[in-house]
Amino acid sequence: MAFHGSRVPGFRGRGKARGGNNSRGRGRGGLRGGRGKPIFDSARLARQKEEGSEQGPEAEGISEEEGELDGENESSDEDVEQLPAVQSYAALMQSLVADATPKSKRRKLDHVLEPNSRGIPDREQTVEEIEDMDHVEEAEEGPETAADDLLEDQDSKDSSDPFEAHFANPDNNILSTRLKSIQNSQWTAQKKVLPNLGKVIFNLPGCSDSPSIAVLPLILGPGELKLKQKLADVVVKQKPTFDTLESSIGSFIFNYQDTLYCDRSPVISESLRRLVCLHAINHVFKTRDRVIKNNARLTGEDNSDDLELRDQGFTRPKILILLPTRESCVRMVNMITSLWQPDQQENRKRFDDLYVEKEEKFSPDKPEDFRELFGGNDDDMFRLGLKFTRKTIKYFSQFYSSDIIFASPLGLRMAIGTDEDKNVDYDFLSSIEMVIVDQADALLMQNWEHVEFIFEHLNLQPKEAHGCDFSRVRSWYLDDNAKYFRQTIALAAFNTPELNTLFFNQSKNWAGKIKINSTYPGAIQELGLKIKQTFSRLESLSFSSDPDTRFTYFSTAIIPSLTRRVKDTAGVLIFIPSYLDFIRVRNYFSTSPTTSSLSFGSISEYTSMRDVARARSHFLSGRHSVLLYTERAHHFRRYQLRGVRRVIMYGLPDNPIFYKEIVAGYLGRSVQEGALEPGGGSMRAIFSKWDVMKLERVVGTERLGKMVREKGDTFDFL
Repeated sequence: MAFHGSRVPGFRGRGKARGGNNSRGRGRGGLRGGRGKPIFDSARLARQKEEGSEQGPEAEGISEEEGELDGENESSDEDVEQLPAVQSYAALMQSLVADATPKSKRRKLDHVLEPNSRGIPDREQTVEEIEDMDHVEEAEEGPETAADDLLEDQDSKDSSDPFEAHFANPDNNILSTRLKSIQNSQWTAQKKVLPNLGKVIFNLPGCSDSPSIAVLPLILGPGELKLKQKLADVVVKQKPTFDTLESSIGSFIFNYQDTLYCDRSPVISESLRRLVCLHAINHVFKTRDRVIKNNARLTGEDNSDDLELRDQGFTRPKILILLPTRESCVRMVNMITSLWQPDQQENRKRFDDLYVEKEEKFSPDKPEDFRELFGGNDDDMFRLGLKFTRKTIKYFSQFYSSDIIFASPLGLRMAIGTDEDKNVDYDFLSSIEMVIVDQADALLMQNWEHVEFIFEHLNLQPKEAHGCDFSRVRSWYLDDNAKYFRQTIALAAFNTPELNTLFFNQSKNWAGKIKINSTYPGAIQELGLKIKQTFSRLESLSFSSDPDTRFTYFSTAIIPSLTRRVKDTAGVLIFIPSYLDFIRVRNYFSTSPTTSSLSFGSISEYTSMRDVARARSHFLSGRHSVLLYTERAHHFRRYQLRGVRRVIMYGLPDNPIFYKEIVAGYLGRSVQEGALEPGGGSMRAIFSKWDVMKLERVVGTERLGKMVREKGDTFDFL
């Protein structure tokens, strides 16, 4: 758990070709070093079958598309046309004419073609193609002053409205006290166990001797919310009452408290999506209608100079929604349009063409969470601006004209640019008042550094004015306090140290923050198979030294048990969560004299489909007695490996579903196929005190304390 494969530097995370279904899993691994011979062997066959095995029948008929891909980008200097010499005066006149011609301002993107977030190179796309997909020419619009549709919904200043209390007219005494506490890192924490939610940790700015934090009452239905009338009319008809989850978590979300919910699943995803989308567009409508109403006042008043109407930020975008794939974006957009039901949707056909993919790609045996994440268009390189007018939604609006920005971390990271670029631009993030991160656990399997980078560039003072009317900007924007007003909502299937760190460092909401974790019975009780499960605890003094300590334990305690009886090591699967640890173990198997007697293969997220098929075949036939397998490879592919007789977990998986699929799924299949006697399989896992979150999900909340604190270092379960 110390390191993740997603921490490899660089822009890793390019999505697959738009609308293509066959690009997942094609091409060479990202760390193969071109077409030359690798420094380290990634596999070793059994010795008696080494000679001539690589040129066997199964290697025949392999397509040469790797070579074709290498040749596509080759260019020759012979194709460069030699330009004639131009006289100095003529060149000067041409440059003056060129400078006088206005040019369309386009953001330059980093011209780097790289593997996608699954670590698999896809069809190459030029930067211009990527830019054009998200670019739309849009005429500049003046301030809206038509307030006819606001006459029946006057948007009066209701002190009980969370929007008024948090953004528009906060209590200055409470606000100043809490801002001072946040700046001094003073928070009051309180732990509770709430029905229908689980373990809840409340954090409120203030010293530790502050009074107890009051739990907000449940919200039974949309009728109890302060919604804009045009939203309330639709939502009440669609769902007059909230379900248990919506009632429990809704009070935190609609009161603008930061919320980290760590029990998301495909079953409840629709309820969570409805809740956050309703909250987001309600916030957009309240903000927009307030601005339009004040525009009308300024237009109609004779002495408008005496009016001080502070109702906006530096730029227009107010909501940022980070999502893993284009299909997840489609679900969010469809939920928004179902809640509001606009009269017109501009550029909707273009949106459907680029984002919607209806063809079924997976067999029915794929698990539900996999189908939810990778079903439809699973491209993880996108960004989309959404603009709301009185009766219309405009897709692909320019960021500075948008109300909501949908993006994958990679898509937004490339839109911002890099430090090497001259046109780095993140001013459109300066006035974000709400960030929604859905399926945050899936973003961990992409490049998490992009998420961290985006949060670091939220609510910074803009470098340019961008047409801002500073007389209308709220005072807390001018005071550089916008980050203390921003609400962050993160929805994940489970909690991780990365999520905890992000929530701790970037959640500075003066209204407080809530972290919700489930109570786990333990994946070991859900296997449905009698298997000996051994958990070995290693003593790791620090988080930074944990990788070295783990490798030392593995090479001195685990490897000798394999080399002592080489003939009995067939069917050993070594599961390795971190890609960096995988590289270390693979190189050890390849170069160490200790492991020279073990034949092995390896499958990672960077392994080509051809090499994956070969490794699986050799492992099943026994030519590879050991197979190294990474967590991200399982996340993106969910391979149904055969021939597994023993599982060794170099570290526990973040996702407890993976534990069940690997231990019960692989060993159970070997039992069904007769390759393993019932009860004959085994599993051994290595863990340290830094794996507490993973361990809790696997062994259960009740067993966690004993396994971490007891003197013994080995724990067996059947």
